[in-house]
Amino acid sequence: MTEPFTKTVSYSKTEQVHLVSPADLNGNGRLFGGTLLKMIDEVAAIVAKRHTGSDNVTTAAIDNLTFKAGAYVDNLLVLIGYVTYTGNTSLEVRVDTYVENAITGIRKPINRAYLVMVLLDEAGRPAKVPPLVLETEAEKGEWEMAQLRRAKRLGQ
Repeated sequence: MTEPFTKTVSYSKTEQVHLVSPADLNGNGRLFGGTLLKMIDEVAAIVAKRHTGSDNVTTAAIDNLTFKAGAYVDNLLVLIGYVTYTGNTSLEVRVDTYVENAITGIRKPINRAYLVMVLLDEAGRPAKVPPLVLETEAEKGEWEMAQLRRAKRLGQ
């Protein structure tokens, strides 16, 4: 049995849907990368807030932001975020972005990003993050890859 302080991956998993509007487009008619980045950061923050049970989280790093394809006006964007790793005061959140065909429901990946979020206490200092309970082999694999990304970020 897990401690009350621990959380599973599915506990904080978040899915958001956005309709791409003309205001979201760059001069070439594609979704601005910065607009997508804002959406990704927002989903990661929601995941971190759910996992930590606190509103006081901040983005510390963005790793491996990979743009695979563009999005255009009236496309449905689906962003799915979940925790892949927890350290002492930080957690890694993976956010996948898809363009979804509203008629068929088929989703095509257009972006993947990993964000490092830090939990802060009332004084703005890093605070202890609840541990992550891994329930599947896929979650264990994500954890192992997150450890490698963390070591690389820290120069180890």
